[in-house]
Amino acid sequence: MAEVKVLGSWGSPFSRRVEVALKLKGVEYEFLEQDLFNKAPLLLKSNPIHKKVPVLLHHGNPIPESLLILEYIDDTFPGTPILPKHPYERAMARFWAKFIDDKIVPASEKAVFTKGLEQEKGKEEVCELLKILDNELKKKKFLGGETIGLADITGMYVALWLGMREEIMGVELGVTKEKFPHLCRWKEDLLNCEVIKENLPSRDELVAYLRPYYTKVFM
Repeated sequence: MAEVKVLGSWGSPFSRRVEVALKLKGVEYEFLEQDLFNKAPLLLKSNPIHKKVPVLLHHGNPIPESLLILEYIDDTFPGTPILPKHPYERAMARFWAKFIDDKIVPASEKAVFTKGLEQEKGKEEVCELLKILDNELKKKKFLGGETIGLADITGMYVALWLGMREEIMGVELGVTKEKFPHLCRWKEDLLNCEVIKENLPSRDELVAYLRPYYTKVFM
């Protein structure tokens, strides 16, 4: 029996973060696909507060919430670091990861999944937030510096899922190389990292997998 298990969903950017982190560390694990419309007793028991994926099970102990899981993986397993050693750099990695989750993800969902005035406000908001990220990436190759780290793994949502959602929902946010040169360069570099490339589905695969759900729920 695997000592590490991941309760997740194939198409979830949050589940994929955990898998990439485990692959980066060279940790073997068992992935347990969850039906998010008919939640299994194990998921409800493991994450009774939020009842969401992902959940990491390590020796039977559940750890919920993707950012907490990434830090747990980094603290628990040897290998490639996910967080830098220097306290300031660690704090900034956490800052940018939370910026993506707390600001960009909800703004982009408003921009993609709503209509009318609320959608237009969402588009403006997400573009302003992406400008901040673009400006930060003027200074370095990755949000983690010269190598990928916590913020970059979190940023896979921006690099892949955001554009996929635009395509499915027929929404254009205007994320071009002309407007966001550093962000677009970072997206290409991130998606071409070996550990990312090997452990993420392609955009076409994601679109095919998620289109039926998105069009049913949001269109």
